Amino acid sequence: MEPTTYFNLELKDWWVVAATVLGPILAVQAQKAIEAYRERRTRKARLFEQLMATRASRVSGEHVRALNMIDLVFYGERTLSIQRRSKKEQRVLDAWKEYLDHLNNRADDHAIQHWATQSDELFVNLLYAIAEDIGYAFDRVQLKRGAYTPIAHGEIETENAELRRATLSLIAGKHALKMDVVGFPIDQDALAANKAAIQNVGNALETGVLRVEVKKGGE
Repeated sequence: MEPTTYFNLELKDWWVVAATVLGPILAVQAQKAIEAYRERRTRKARLFEQLMATRASRVSGEHVRALNMIDLVFYGERTLSIQRRSKKEQRVLDAWKEYLDHLNNRADDHAIQHWATQSDELFVNLLYAIAEDIGYAFDRVQLKRGAYTPIAHGEIETENAELRRATLSLIAGKHALKMDVVGFPIDQDALAANKAAIQNVGNALETGVLRVEVKKGGE
């Protein structure tokens, strides 16, 4: 039985042609896919590093910028108008959504401690979800307790916050600026002249005579 031919080439020869033509194309596409994956992972790891580095200072500009990048970094990928996102990426977005909603609902002064405790838990959930997505092995206790903040830094932040509140209260007219005057600058010559004038007026009231001394200019 003779082999089947197409355009004078056997089927096995066509397989060789197809592999020769498609091989470089598939290799390039595979390389692009690998580079895209590495870039996405690098961006995720960089964001995670920023959050970890600033987890003890969550009002810093760097920390806030990192949080605001989560929606973009964990958006997933879009191919031919088809949105694809892994389950781990979706868990990160869900944790961020829950944490963001909590941050936007600030408690009053009476419930601030409960609000802060819940904020810590939700933030740890977010870090844990990101760590899982990029393949880092962290437990929740390590993420929650592993941050270091010098006492001096905490004192400085507290003092700055109190100073801002006091300044705003003063500008808004809610409080007055207290002043304790301990003295005024005194001109001794003016004080002596004023004393002499008072004595002169007193003598005039007693004797009925007011003595006035007129000096020429320049004397």
